[in-house]
Amino acid sequence: MGQHGYPMCQSGDGRHPDLHSNAAAAEDVVATNEASGGKAAALKLDVANSSNFPAFRDSVRSVLARNWNAQSFDALVNNAGYGIYEPIETVTEEVFDGLFRVHLKGPFFLTQALLPLMADGGHIVNLTSATSRVGTAGIAPYASFKGGLEVLTRYMAKEFGARGIRANSVAPGPIRTELGGGLNEEFETLLAGQTALGCVGEPNDVGCMIAGLLSDDNRWVNAQNIEITGGYNI
Repeated sequence: MGQHGYPMCQSGDGRHPDLHSNAAAAEDVVATNEASGGKAAALKLDVANSSNFPAFRDSVRSVLARNWNAQSFDALVNNAGYGIYEPIETVTEEVFDGLFRVHLKGPFFLTQALLPLMADGGHIVNLTSATSRVGTAGIAPYASFKGGLEVLTRYMAKEFGARGIRANSVAPGPIRTELGGGLNEEFETLLAGQTALGCVGEPNDVGCMIAGLLSDDNRWVNAQNIEITGGYNI
């Protein structure tokens, strides 16, 4: 937590509503943070529905004032995402639009909505993907929008630099999460074999990189896309 507020994470999607309604998991994160001496708050948000963003901004403003006696926060982590495996030939507009709303439109307009509450000298981290570099059949829309988010990150760094706000993106490779239905043993073995370190990554491998980018130790890192892949497909 910075002196102005707290790092914010948002998640959710337009096709799988259960992914943005797991209140128990969110409260577990809050409890874990508070048990270690920090402060935290969980606010529900469907990133696929940009019409909710002004109301969400008002909720953030209220929470900042109530819990931290603050008017601004230091860091925004745009980490919403979900995966669908489907070849280009059969992708419908509904699937395409759902992925677009979560992976590119959502981060664009949520960042826009929250900028008035972000402290000068703050930090933005966008979650992109190694799939924008390594072509993988069946995930063209997902990879395309993650590639767009990588480009958007550089423009954020350019346009927000006058306020001292940095913007970077991190691009995970194969990570043991539930994204896209998770990894079965066969798929994990395949991915590990394509990775220089011989295994898939863990969620904390990504979290540590994000935490490092948000720290003052990396205050001169800006407009970068950093792969967290263990050497995937090199």
